[in-house]
Amino acid sequence: MKTNNKDLPLDQFIDFALYDKVNGYYMKKNPFGKEGDFITAPNITRLFSEIIAIWVLTFWKSIGSPKKFNLLELGAGNGEMMKVIIETLKNFPECFDICNFQIHEKSEFLKKRQQLNLKSENITWIDDIKINNSYPTVFLANEFFDALPIKQFFKRNESWVERFVNLKDEKNAKFNEQPINIKDIDKDLGFEISKDQEIIEYSPSSFEYLKDISNLIKKNDGGILIIDYGYLNLKMEETLQAIRNHKHSNILEDIGDSDITYNINFNLFKRFIDQFDDLNFIITNQKKFLTSMGIIQRAEIISENIPFSKKSDLFYRIRRLIDEKQMGELFKVMLIKKHKNNFKTGFEID
Repeated sequence: MKTNNKDLPLDQFIDFALYDKVNGYYMKKNPFGKEGDFITAPNITRLFSEIIAIWVLTFWKSIGSPKKFNLLELGAGNGEMMKVIIETLKNFPECFDICNFQIHEKSEFLKKRQQLNLKSENITWIDDIKINNSYPTVFLANEFFDALPIKQFFKRNESWVERFVNLKDEKNAKFNEQPINIKDIDKDLGFEISKDQEIIEYSPSSFEYLKDISNLIKKNDGGILIIDYGYLNLKMEETLQAIRNHKHSNILEDIGDSDITYNINFNLFKRFIDQFDDLNFIITNQKKFLTSMGIIQRAEIISENIPFSKKSDLFYRIRRLIDEKQMGELFKVMLIKKHKNNFKTGFEID
C-alpha cells in the first residue's frame, strides 16, 4: 500500500487499512463466515433477521404506520439480514408494499456481493444518507459502528496525547504519540468528552453518522436500531483490536488483511444524543432484546417438525446469540427515536 504521509492519526491509519480502494480489508474480500475472519448474527441463524423484521413492523406501527417509509440498512455485510427481512415482511403486505428498501455500503466489493444475494429484490443502494426522500426512515445498524475508524487519546500526567501510526516502513509500522489540546476536541464535539477520563476512544465518523441520522429522525420521523458489541461504563477503556481467521492479531501487522475493530462505549453515544432536544434512546443487551422479542418461542415452533440433529443445531445457534458468556451480554441494542414515541418493544425487560 502507498500512503504519502508517514505519521497518520490512528483513525486515518484504520481508514487506510480497512477502506483503501486497492488494498483495504473491506474492499477486497468477503470477511464473513467460516472462510472469512468473523461471523455476524444474521449468519448464525436466520431467526435473528426474522426477529429484526418483526421489530421493524412493530416500530413502523409506532410511528403511525406511514403510507411510505424507508428501511435503510447501514453496512449490510453479505446482504443476508436484508434478504431475510424482505422475505419475512412479504407476509405483512400492508408494511412490505409501502417500504422503500435501501442499503448504505462503503465497500464496492461488498456492494457487489449484496447485489448478487439480493438480485431478485427491489433495493436501492445509496451513497449519501443525507440526500434522501422526506419519508420517515428506520435505520438498522448491526455491527456497523464498530467497523468505523477511531481516534485514541491518552492522559499523560496532566496533559493529553493522541495516538499516531508511523508507516515509514510498512513492514515495521510503529505507534507513536503527539501532544494535543483536549479542549479543542471537547469544543469540536459539543460536549466534554475528556471529563473524568484517562483514555478517550471515539470514532469521528460515528458521530458524523449519528448527527446526520438524528437530524433526519427529527425532521422526517423514524429511528435507528443499533446492535453492536460494547459497554456502558462511564470510564472509557482501550478496546482497539485486530481479528484475522477468527483470532486476535497484531494491529500493525497484516495491514489490509486483518479486520480492525473496537468495543463501542454506548455511554458516549448517549451523551452525544443528549444534545438533540426532541430525541431520546433506550438500551438493553442482545439477550434481553431477542428473548423479549420471542426468539426462543419461535425456535420451539420451528423445531417441532425437524429432526433432532437439526433441532439441537438450531438451539446451539440461538444460544450463541443469547448466552451471557457469548453474544448475549457483550452485544448491546440501542434505539434512538423521537421523545414523543413511547415505543418499547424489545426493551421492556429490566
